[in-house]
Amino acid sequence: MFKIENGNLTGKCLISSPYMEDDHFARSVVYICSHSKEGAMGFIINKKIEEFTFSDLAGQLPLQGFNPNMNIYLHQGGPLERIRGFVIHSTDYIKEDTVIINSDIAISSSIDIINDIAFGTGPKNNIIALGYSSWKPEQLEREIIRNDWILTDSKPELVFNTKDEEKWEKALTQAGIEAVNLSHNVGRA
Repeated sequence: MFKIENGNLTGKCLISSPYMEDDHFARSVVYICSHSKEGAMGFIINKKIEEFTFSDLAGQLPLQGFNPNMNIYLHQGGPLERIRGFVIHSTDYIKEDTVIINSDIAISSSIDIINDIAFGTGPKNNIIALGYSSWKPEQLEREIIRNDWILTDSKPELVFNTKDEEKWEKALTQAGIEAVNLSHNVGRA
């Protein structure tokens, strides 16, 4: 039987298999911020939103006086509640609403962090995600057994300092896998 170390994937990354059939998750790297017997929640960290910019977001929020030409990108956090924003960030920035995942990564969702990022006083490393991904109890475990996902550690270098278009392959390499060697078939020895 498949068993997850310590029964918990919080703070890990999921890498979609090359055979992922769900278009939302094809070639995705998902940071898991919560995993328990109640289910799991995470954010896709390697897919930028092209049709909606940070300036568009700022125009809908009470942010005034920031430089709209700043290179701040929004990411597709997942298919659920796409108008809800979250920030995956380094732990150099901690506020009252911040949830610390581990010593390197935290999650915040208040307007304050968006404001601080806009004015250059936010966390050193961050990913602004609109929407999130979630799994019902035991759903994620079944998907892993089915070879839909590959697990790897969520090193800050991968999460924050790797170009989005390179994260999927880098995550596979970090997990010790080459994409060309993956098989969709599940079997027993």
